[in-house]
Amino acid sequence: MHRFVIAFALLTLAPVHASADAWPSKPIRAVIPFGPGSAVDVVPRLVFDQLSKQLGQTIVVENRGGAGGTIGTAAVAKADPDGYTMLVHSSAHTIAPALYPALSYDVTRDFVTVGAIGSVPNVMIIAPSKGFKTAKEYVAHAKANPAASNYASLGVGSAVHLSAERFKASAKISSVNIPFKGGAEALNEIIAGRVDFYFCPISTSMPHIKAGRLLGLAVSSPKRASLLPDIPTTLELGYPDSDYTFWMAVFMPAKTPPDIVAKMNGELRKAMEAPAVKEKLATLGVEPMPAPVAQFDAQVKQEVIDYGAFAKAAGLKTN
Repeated sequence: MHRFVIAFALLTLAPVHASADAWPSKPIRAVIPFGPGSAVDVVPRLVFDQLSKQLGQTIVVENRGGAGGTIGTAAVAKADPDGYTMLVHSSAHTIAPALYPALSYDVTRDFVTVGAIGSVPNVMIIAPSKGFKTAKEYVAHAKANPAASNYASLGVGSAVHLSAERFKASAKISSVNIPFKGGAEALNEIIAGRVDFYFCPISTSMPHIKAGRLLGLAVSSPKRASLLPDIPTTLELGYPDSDYTFWMAVFMPAKTPPDIVAKMNGELRKAMEAPAVKEKLATLGVEPMPAPVAQFDAQVKQEVIDYGAFAKAAGLKTN
């Protein structure tokens, strides 16, 4: 009787292991919870081109923006944990619980980390037509005209929104958040001078800074950006606790088979080490995050706590 039970159990487990061993046998969907043109859209696509070649399967990127990235994230949380759905998110992932208390998912329990892609400095950009040469000049203007200052974001809770809010809190200025569906739209409004400033990822702002369409006033990363070494950090300018690390990472639904997650982790790291990919990421200012997955998971959990406290102190709310 016991041998029959064991044999039956092995038979029921066999198909699961077989499907895991054969993975991937069909296209993989990668959900990006922000609109086209944002750094979270541009950077991962470069990696996925190489990753797709390694896996021998197409990676279909699906932009599902809205509500600070929570709409697309919720869709992945509910997806079948079969290894064919991924979430590409940013550090905005960790403040969502504080801003959206009725979330249908749990950031730390409903996802498993595949691996970090890297971090990207956010640059405070402004149109030359505005007439401000430094961040301190703009701060002085905002203090003198508290009702006139505004900034672009990709919605409450997005990484660019958090960069601006941390700067606002430290500089002690008032500024109205103007949310956009995608990074390209936000950039256009900044270039046109219809919105004052935008803490834009260096990967998407660099071409406009080089062309003189935009000025970079400060970076919110803890250290200066290698691509813009002459632009100071907000910390250097004397704004304490104004720094913000904007990272991007790949996740899967929590119950995805561990062997599939491990295989994808290995392939992701291999893709990012490919010479052509490394060169492109460096050109976009992407800083590697080689820490083990367990260390990154601990960072995510700590950020949920830290940014939750910041959101409460700053009075950040969704409409």
